[in-house]
Amino acid sequence: MELLTNVLAATVVAGTPLLLVALGELICERSGVLNLGQEGMMLMGAVAGFVATLTSGSLIVGVAAAIVAGIGMSMLFAFMAVTLAANQYAAGLALTIFGTGLSAFLGAGFVGQSIDGFTRVAIPLLSDIPVLGRVLFDQDPLVYLSLIAFAGVAFFLRHTRGGLLLRAAGEDPDAANANGLKVLVVRYLAVAFGGGMAGLAGAYLSLAYTPLWTENMTAGRGWIALALVVFASWRPERVLLGAYLFGAASILHLVLQGLGWKSSTELLAMLPYVVTILMLVLLSWNPARTRLNTPLSLGQPYRPGH
Repeated sequence: MELLTNVLAATVVAGTPLLLVALGELICERSGVLNLGQEGMMLMGAVAGFVATLTSGSLIVGVAAAIVAGIGMSMLFAFMAVTLAANQYAAGLALTIFGTGLSAFLGAGFVGQSIDGFTRVAIPLLSDIPVLGRVLFDQDPLVYLSLIAFAGVAFFLRHTRGGLLLRAAGEDPDAANANGLKVLVVRYLAVAFGGGMAGLAGAYLSLAYTPLWTENMTAGRGWIALALVVFASWRPERVLLGAYLFGAASILHLVLQGLGWKSSTELLAMLPYVVTILMLVLLSWNPARTRLNTPLSLGQPYRPGH
């Protein structure tokens, strides 16, 4: 039981950055904008958060800097994809390449340095619940923030007027515009939220998961998050489940090694990416279901009056 509890707690920790960035991408795609730059925004958030924390001595300043960095990167993408109506796929890939290179340049002088990152904060009484208390209520503050963000996104999409307007912009922007909705403003706000969440996910990696900076430390999590949103059929509760599923896959190689599993460590470390490929293959078997849940205007540039 102790082993199971530790594995589940580690699964939540490993799945948190995926949950954060996927929730942001979910909102972005619901507005009709496909941002493939998650990896670049996460890296910029990671380096900005680490450098700000190291220089200021405050983790809160680091988190704020990471969010601002993510939003700043997302606004660069929004200008290209929303204002200029550029191809969203090309703009997103350019953002990832740009963010990867810029983060490596900015963080070159900070490689090898470490900080005192976020530590676990047990919630009184709730953390004493068997198994569940250790898994959900004895974590660091950013894990709690990710769960609050999940609840907020789910409530926003299903029970608020803003969620309805967001979905309208992603389904039929022409009809939404005809009814007075400022589609471009909605999309800008959605992209900014996605960028902020990606920056926060990057901050989690450099301030909590492994409190240090190293080049390309996201290790493809931004791409996994993109697949996760599709796997979840653009539904928040499935994003939560999928994030923790991928989190479990990412730590499974450590668990198997601890149990004496005789296999190549490199082979076991491939598990999260193998799971991603398998999920995409499973989705391809039922394309009708994917089309049914996909926002109708996803990835399509929009210009009012055209």
